[in-house]
Amino acid sequence: MPDDDARLDTAPDGPGDAPVVAFFDVDNTLLRGASVYHLGRGARRRGVLTLRDIIRFAWHQARFTAVGENGRHMIGARARALQLIEGHTEDVLESIADEVYDDFIAPRLWPETVELTREHLRKGHEVWLITATPVEVADVIAKRLGLTGAIGTRLESVDGVYTGQLEGPLMHGPHKAVAAEAQALEFGADLEACWAYSDSINDVPLLALVGNRVVVNPDARLAKHARANGWSSLELKPASIRAFRRKVRREAREVKRGG
Repeated sequence: MPDDDARLDTAPDGPGDAPVVAFFDVDNTLLRGASVYHLGRGARRRGVLTLRDIIRFAWHQARFTAVGENGRHMIGARARALQLIEGHTEDVLESIADEVYDDFIAPRLWPETVELTREHLRKGHEVWLITATPVEVADVIAKRLGLTGAIGTRLESVDGVYTGQLEGPLMHGPHKAVAAEAQALEFGADLEACWAYSDSINDVPLLALVGNRVVVNPDARLAKHARANGWSSLELKPASIRAFRRKVRREAREVKRGG
């Protein structure tokens, strides 16, 4: 089989009616750093969390990222994160998410990756963020950037108050691939025509799901995996970004929009 670069150099079919979806990871793909950490900063400023909470949460979040999906560290990190939001209302979290976007997230967005989302939108594609951060935060980022929508971790609430439990799985690792596939199939999209962007080895299942996978400033393990499998790799440097913008313009299938 040809590798990704060989396939991407082949001109696509003309415009069609079938949707194409581009999935973008958030942390260290669209945004420098962890979005959930910035959420914690906003919560601390509002007096929702203590400084000790933030330090503890940041440490466990970093540990979770390092060890991946499995193991007792992941369980501990998830449990502590949920404890921090327990008893607070949906309105409070949504308000904090709006403030956090303006003050902490917007200045840390990679403009180069954001521009790639624009290229997909210009092609008529659905552009979805997919992230382990709470969906309330992911929704704000997607709306502010004019993207189609966001898939994130859902926190359980009763009568508008968070219980400290998840509603469904943590949106991480293979769960991202499951959710992305369900979203694409709901639209009637052909996965071979869809795209995914990520920096993390944890997102190999998501990247492998689609026909056009792009590793963005990858971690060492993902870079090795990408080389071994002939996957496209994007560095956040001007020349590399310009080349990928041309690639999306030239090779991604355009979708006709109904009137």
